Amino acid sequence: MSDPGDRRAKEVPKHRGVRKNAALNCFELEVDGYTATAAFRIEGGVMNFTSTHCPPSLRNKGIATRLIQGALEIAREEKYKVIATCSFAANFLSRRPEFSDLTR
Repeated sequence: MSDPGDRRAKEVPKHRGVRKNAALNCFELEVDGYTATAAFRIEGGVMNFTSTHCPPSLRNKGIATRLIQGALEIAREEKYKVIATCSFAANFLSRRPEFSDLTR
C-alpha cells in the first residue's frame, strides 16, 4: 500500500502512454478523453512521420511532444530508421540528439 504522503515522481508509463495503431498507420495518445495522433508510412524499413494532430483542447500542453517522443521510442524498439515529412516531427528530431540514431 502506498503512503499518501509519498511525493516521489510517478512512474512514467512505457512509451509515455503512446500506442501504435498499425491498422490506421498512426500512433495515438489519449488525454482527458481526446486523442492526439501521429500518422506514419513505412517503406523499405523506414518510418516516415507524415502528420501530427493534437485536438485544440490539448494544444500548448506538451502533448504532441510526448506523442512524438513515445512514437520514436516505439520506432527504435521495432528497429526502424525514421524520417519526418511532418514539420512538427521534423522540428522535434532536429532538436533532440538522443534520437539521432534513428535518422538516416
